[in-house]
Amino acid sequence: MRRLSTQDSAFNAQLDDLLAWESVSDIEVQQSVTNIVTEVRRRGDEALVEFTNRFDRMSVASMADLELSQEQLQAALDSLPAAEKQALTTAAERVRAYHEKQRQDSWSYQEADGTMLGQKITPMDRVGIYVPGGKAAYPSSVLMNAIPAHVAGVNEIIMVVPTPGGELNQLVLAAAALAGVDRVFTVGGAQAVAALAYGTATVPKVDKIVGPGNIYVATAKRMVFGAVGIDMIAGPSEILVVCDGETDPDWIAMDLFSQAEHDEDAQSILIATDAAFFDQVEASIEKLLPTMERQDIIRTSLEGRGALILAKDKADATDLINRYAVEFIQRHQDTPFCLYVSHLAIHNPVQVRGDPPRRTEADGWKRWKPANDAERVEKFRGITLPIDEGVGQIRRTLKKLDLDRNTLVLFFSDNGASGDFPSGSSELRGRKGSIYEGGHKVPFIAWWPDRIEPGTTNDTPAI
Repeated sequence: MRRLSTQDSAFNAQLDDLLAWESVSDIEVQQSVTNIVTEVRRRGDEALVEFTNRFDRMSVASMADLELSQEQLQAALDSLPAAEKQALTTAAERVRAYHEKQRQDSWSYQEADGTMLGQKITPMDRVGIYVPGGKAAYPSSVLMNAIPAHVAGVNEIIMVVPTPGGELNQLVLAAAALAGVDRVFTVGGAQAVAALAYGTATVPKVDKIVGPGNIYVATAKRMVFGAVGIDMIAGPSEILVVCDGETDPDWIAMDLFSQAEHDEDAQSILIATDAAFFDQVEASIEKLLPTMERQDIIRTSLEGRGALILAKDKADATDLINRYAVEFIQRHQDTPFCLYVSHLAIHNPVQVRGDPPRRTEADGWKRWKPANDAERVEKFRGITLPIDEGVGQIRRTLKKLDLDRNTLVLFFSDNGASGDFPSGSSELRGRKGSIYEGGHKVPFIAWWPDRIEPGTTNDTPAI
């Protein structure tokens, strides 16, 4: 793995190069996907069978050979060992319980002049879920895409999953049975996305396509957007591990492997303040890599897109975290170093309406809610703070929580689309960064609780 140091004069350029990801716009990929989508749209089932045989090493004669029956799905579920079946069932129940709380209801009201205003929530008729099945199989992708659709009231769920060499993953099929998927086609890649977007004689056209996939799937989803809705254009999986050098290096190596095994383009990065610890981690990587089933993919990922980054100190590491805005972050420190990040729906600015001040328990932390509509809020996991009350009040609230002094606090903008922070946030002088949520850039200010202090005038912090 390459090694970088924040103290090197060329570090910023090196980090930009490391984090750059433009392959979804690669010309060769785009040309290949354009051809596939065009042919599936023009020739339907014939092209779908042709591309499946070519790319997935199959030799089927028709689409009848590429659709699984409900009996096959149920048989896969019934044949699972008791422990695996229970784990899958428990996961499905938890996913459903979570998304039940996200359901929105229609509402309306009538103004004095008789004008009727409101919002109507209508489930989609049919959605398509893409489940990876090439280099790895993920039953979790089935549950996390199909169950929310059911909760929302979608009438029909069509699943596509590639089966290279004709190999069926029984856990994936069992998950489809458990999640109530209506039809399953063993096709993948850009050809599957095109079939869902435009429909064929066998594969019905859907209203929206969701689910992760490789670069060809991501490019195809971007290409068909407009003809069909999509969830997002996802890049490669990524993880950022932050460590104080006191953790067993074997654990760190396995954390890096956890995302590197997904794909050669996945990214695993370790940040530490002890250069000697990197030697231990690399020794663990070389020791453990031969034991991994997907060692070739892991090695390619780590060598091509992985990195060991030496930070000057914890504040330096914080800057890197903010700059990277990583998909997964894993901390290994004796002194807690936690990110409390809210999961914001940027389409609806975060405001709390009509609730009197009260305190409830959420995720083991206390939640404060402002008293009226006018108070915009900054939100992070389990805690809601009215920013307009001033930094001094924020500091006092944090003090009540008795957070460890090394807990990193992220104050999010409630107006992510424009990148503006609400009134009062000009007083926050912490490190600034952003994440992407729902396709929008969401800015935040990060600092340590013990550094958020009121000043002598106007409650301005002395940071």
